[in-house]
Amino acid sequence: MRIDKDLVAASATPLVLGILTEGDLHGYAILKRVGELSDGGMQWTDGMLYPLLHRLERLGYVSSSWGTSDAGRRRKHYAITDEGRETLAERQQQWAVVADALRQVWQTTQQAAQGPRMAGGLA
Repeated sequence: MRIDKDLVAASATPLVLGILTEGDLHGYAILKRVGELSDGGMQWTDGMLYPLLHRLERLGYVSSSWGTSDAGRRRKHYAITDEGRETLAERQQQWAVVADALRQVWQTTQQAAQGPRMAGGLA
């Protein structure tokens, strides 16, 4: 299934901030975690993630530092800041409202698609 780019864009900030609450990570690890959390339904690219991380850093939601991987490669690690945690809490509240509204709409749509039922299950 392909997820619409507008939906990916809208969910990207809270998703990355939420992932970073699990601990400091480098970009590739964030990409892997997105894939894991979505059971492979969301496959982000470097070209999508790194501009987002740079924007989140400019906004003060994440900080970065250089480190070395177990294999000896230099990698930039990202961490959520206190301001990022506050933003994540706000986004969680916003998404809860959106998710609840969607759940209600889908429930209504599902009931309408089933149509009126007569006794015994026959329409």
